Amino acid sequence: MPDREPTDTKNLDRYGFDALPWSRPRDQLAVGSRGPGTTFFLATVRPDGRPHAAGLGAVWHDGDLYFTSGPGTRKARNLAENPACTISVRLDGIDLSLEGDAHRTTEPAMLEQVAAVYRDGGWPAQVEVDAFTAPYSAPSAGPPPWHLYRFTLRTAFGVATAEPYGATRWRFEA
Repeated sequence: MPDREPTDTKNLDRYGFDALPWSRPRDQLAVGSRGPGTTFFLATVRPDGRPHAAGLGAVWHDGDLYFTSGPGTRKARNLAENPACTISVRLDGIDLSLEGDAHRTTEPAMLEQVAAVYRDGGWPAQVEVDAFTAPYSAPSAGPPPWHLYRFTLRTAFGVATAEPYGATRWRFEA
């Protein structure tokens, strides 16, 4: 799927700054694997309603974020029950919060494409059956194999931490 443009943009700034263009965070996300210097934070909901948050590595591919997790991890178990989640990240000059859904993807071509993005970023991911393996991963990912999740963006909030300043909400069609 090609990168999507927002269907609705709302300026949330109260200090006279213009709405931020979606291209500002999107272009940074599209750089590919951000590497270990950029941590994304995934927030999910446990079956009893309590929140759970975990840091993870994510990559942007064709307009969606992808991340991995071992099937036994709390985040994977939460997503199996309720795919609604948020992802937050501090990019250069803008803090970004994303709302949407994350679903496991097992389509072979997509697994290969995203594994290549991870490899380009320095993580030697390989596709094995319907998941990833590698010599290592984050300790919080659990043991291999690691499932691949596609995060479908519904709403994003950006707050600029560098000029030009501003705060904006972007909505996307499902």
